[in-house]
Amino acid sequence: SARRHRPTIAPLSQPALRQTPPAARTIFIQTEDTPNADALKFKPNHQVLPDDFPSSFLEYLSPRSTLAPPHPSPLAAQLLQVDGVTSVFYGRDYITVTKDSATPWAHVKPEIFSMITEAVTSGQQIVNTVAGKAEDGQDTGETQATYDPEDEEIVGMIQELLETRIRPAIQEDGGDIEFRGFQDGQVMLKLRGACRTCDSSTVTLKNGIESMLMHYIEEVKGVQQVMDQEEEIAMKEFAKFEEKLKAQKGPEAVAGTVGKGSLDTVEA
Repeated sequence: SARRHRPTIAPLSQPALRQTPPAARTIFIQTEDTPNADALKFKPNHQVLPDDFPSSFLEYLSPRSTLAPPHPSPLAAQLLQVDGVTSVFYGRDYITVTKDSATPWAHVKPEIFSMITEAVTSGQQIVNTVAGKAEDGQDTGETQATYDPEDEEIVGMIQELLETRIRPAIQEDGGDIEFRGFQDGQVMLKLRGACRTCDSSTVTLKNGIESMLMHYIEEVKGVQQVMDQEEEIAMKEFAKFEEKLKAQKGPEAVAGTVGKGSLDTVEA
């Protein structure tokens, strides 16, 4: 019999293999309120400070400081260019942005979201380290604490309480706390981030931290909040505003504006 002819099936042409681009980095940004109505805590699912960073936080108080050594940050530079934003605070895995009281969050929050998203998805480090002299307005809390060497054991107990019992709660509120010294029974502390400009936090610091330190360490007689020059000026301006308001509307007009137990302040 005649051999049956089978049609030849031409092989399908295979397109050249293309390299698949790496999967886009998925980012979720959570926002959390803080005790300070003018500060919001942004939590990207991404590390903010490098592993080898010398401190648990980094704070920028001026646009110029974001470009200066030793830790410039392009993201912080962008954020401080947003109208109304007054400071940027980096924790290990979060960013606290503080604005002035005249600017509604609705006006700036979308832009902040966009900038953080772009910075994280770029894959670049949020904070860089370069050689050079530190700029005013950029602070990592590496200021040397001052205390009498004879008080070293007491200072060790103070620092342990701050680290294990107090700092985690302050960080949860979008800020941090820095031990600056111990003298004549007074513990010198510096508030950072959302806590730096929040009245309710200073009251909490006085009523909570002071009472805890005094309870566990009998040598502690009180707590003083250390303020830098800019904060001193702001506090004086606020006091003038209070006096003006009181003169216009009477003492009851400012009742409760500043809580009882507000911290004594000392200039840095």
